[in-house]
Amino acid sequence: MTADLQRRTLATLRLAAVPGQAAIAGSVAVVTLLMGELLGSDRWAGLGGASFTLGSALAAVPLAAVMRRRGRRPGLTVAMAIAAGGALVVLVGGQLGVVPLVVAGLLLFGAGQTANLQGRYVAADLAEPARRAAAIAAIVWVSTLGAVLGPVLVPLAKRLAEALGLEPLVGPYLFGAALFALGALVYAVRLRPDPLVVAGGIDPHAPRIRPVHQLRTSWGVIRASSGALLGLTTMVGSQAAMVAVMTMTPAHMKDHGQADLSALVISVHILGMFGFAPLIGRLVDGVGAVRAVQYGAVVLGSGTVAAVVAGYVPWLMFVGLFLLGLGWSIGLIAGTTLLTGSVPDESRVEVQGAGDLMMSSAGAVAAFSSGFVKASLGFHLLADAATAIAAGLLVYAWVVSARRRAPVASAASSTAR
Repeated sequence: MTADLQRRTLATLRLAAVPGQAAIAGSVAVVTLLMGELLGSDRWAGLGGASFTLGSALAAVPLAAVMRRRGRRPGLTVAMAIAAGGALVVLVGGQLGVVPLVVAGLLLFGAGQTANLQGRYVAADLAEPARRAAAIAAIVWVSTLGAVLGPVLVPLAKRLAEALGLEPLVGPYLFGAALFALGALVYAVRLRPDPLVVAGGIDPHAPRIRPVHQLRTSWGVIRASSGALLGLTTMVGSQAAMVAVMTMTPAHMKDHGQADLSALVISVHILGMFGFAPLIGRLVDGVGAVRAVQYGAVVLGSGTVAAVVAGYVPWLMFVGLFLLGLGWSIGLIAGTTLLTGSVPDESRVEVQGAGDLMMSSAGAVAAFSSGFVKASLGFHLLADAATAIAAGLLVYAWVVSARRRAPVASAASSTAR
């Protein structure tokens, strides 16, 4: 019974993830350019990505609270519907040239990213512990289809917008509204029975505490576990490094006369983010999440270094952004596995929401500041900062691994004596 429900749940998550990720990827491909055009400067161009990512962060804890009381299906359905409405607000704001309206729409649009991110936790609800990373990876992987499809649809969306008398850069948000609405419908119809209800993870009488208090409580739970803390740090660090470099890549390529290639570079980047998730899931289950964090940090750092070395060589940007996405994917799956498996069951949903809030907040700060760093110091220093984050994750994971080996080595020595 549980195995059959897990298969149905994974199938439902796959069906919803494709349109949801396509909507997000299409937005990522144009949001920096749209905001730069509206504001007339790359310095503030990161405001678009920051608004979208901040919206995702702000939705994380309330969404977790809804799921804790009512289950996964209501929370995911509502989040997707809010994102669809946000896409329409961005469209109107972009067409009228009203930046505050665009920002407000992007904040709402971010709820769709929250729903997509929460999908990996839904996949883990009924998974066996030894297969948890593989279940998470299964949902991360299927997002590849939508993630690659989104930027590919951008030219079509632009042409449709022009045919309707709209500004070309708002076209992807028209597509985004329809895609998020489709995802909401899939969740509403198919996510039955609710996996979190079956897993015994809901509490209809859970107190309606304020998000700040919930975040503080969850932070206490995370801090008490070295595994959970490493998992959270990996998720946050990988997200910040990836978002900072990715956000400014289209503007950086535009500076070098390569604007036409930027959508393809983002597609390759997103392929790295999602395309190899099944292999990464097996890697994490096989070598352990802590060791996988170290691997992810090395790949992430390699990507940022390649982006710096690229300079005027377009094909190196493809390599760098691909590795950046792949390193992020390893960090996300390993970090999620650590965070989910290192906390008590009764705290898991709230901790997951808090983790996504912190991860998305880091991404929002990275996206917002990336424009200022690029304009003031250059793209290469932005990528150097991301390399430093990757190095920090590598060292931290090594320290945690060493601490875990020490008691085992001591016990073995005592037994030998």
